[in-house]
Amino acid sequence: MKRILVAATLTYTCLFLSGCSLVNYLVNDANQVQRIVPESGGSQKAADGRYENLFPKLTDYPVTCEEDCYPAHPDVVCEATAENCRYQGDSPNLAADAGFQIHWLGHATFLITTANGQQFLFDPVSEQFDFPINWAHSLSGGITRTAPQWPAVEQLKNVDAVLYSHLHYDHFNKADIKRLGENPKYFVHLDTADYLPTAGLSLFEMDWFTTQKLGDTLVHAVPAHHFNSRYWVPFLYSDEEAALWGGWILEHNGKKVFFAGDTGYSEHFKEINEQHGDIDVCLLPIASYHHETSGKWYRYVHTTPEDALVAAKDLNCGVMIPWGYGNASWQMGDRSSHSPLLRLLKMHPEVNGDLPMVILNEGEQIAL
Repeated sequence: MKRILVAATLTYTCLFLSGCSLVNYLVNDANQVQRIVPESGGSQKAADGRYENLFPKLTDYPVTCEEDCYPAHPDVVCEATAENCRYQGDSPNLAADAGFQIHWLGHATFLITTANGQQFLFDPVSEQFDFPINWAHSLSGGITRTAPQWPAVEQLKNVDAVLYSHLHYDHFNKADIKRLGENPKYFVHLDTADYLPTAGLSLFEMDWFTTQKLGDTLVHAVPAHHFNSRYWVPFLYSDEEAALWGGWILEHNGKKVFFAGDTGYSEHFKEINEQHGDIDVCLLPIASYHHETSGKWYRYVHTTPEDALVAAKDLNCGVMIPWGYGNASWQMGDRSSHSPLLRLLKMHPEVNGDLPMVILNEGEQIAL
């Protein structure tokens, strides 16, 4: 705690003396923002004006692993127990024929290419947490990650759109936005635009259950069961749910890929299925649900592996690709780099055994 307070004090001093470019992401007059809201429905706010989840009082879960949740698996080869691992199993025989190339770059970052060559980049964070949390953690000896392998600069120049699920520092990094520049379109949820750097960006700021067409692809904004905040002074003061969070569906030639973003389990998955029908490819998180002292709260906003399997059933997914684990993960609230994957492999036959799953190592890709 002492190290955290020291880091927070130093950050506050930096903000007070030099400004640390805070105005840069709170004022965005140079960016072009199109705000898209539905005629009815969409997101909702609590009485105090903060955004809230569609089902904020959920307390029960359909399935919970009770014992022996992290058994070793012959297809997960590790240097230590559930640590520094590589999945070596075969991919299932799939008939998805959805026309998507799925490239998992690590943690929550995916590069998705459609059948006609459009490229969509989800939650790009190429190195550490966004500033100033990365700086505070560095000073306090806090959480860091081994940076994943990243696409070449020339490849990133071909990205058509960048989509963000929410503002947390492991999903949204202003340094990566500056690297990507003004060529792509940026898709964010409501009241998020002002957090992006002022750099001549073109943004679509969307409410839940709205749609924007980009080329031949429909981009649908959908709910997640999570929360949102940006710390102005690390660990001391944040804006508390001033901006909306959520997931995304890309629809091309009638085929759909769903990126859930950070989310806990709730009835919102069934709502998404009711609005958009069955999903061909589901990218679902399976990590950051475990914490020694805050376990119930962590699970409220992060799916366990079995929660993700139930969500896949609610969405009627053609195939599921899990994410959040891995050697280049932050292991936030998890026991090890690959404990979530081991738990997923254990619970898969019990919860949703008919569901085809594609297990990727960071940096791998597959055509579906």
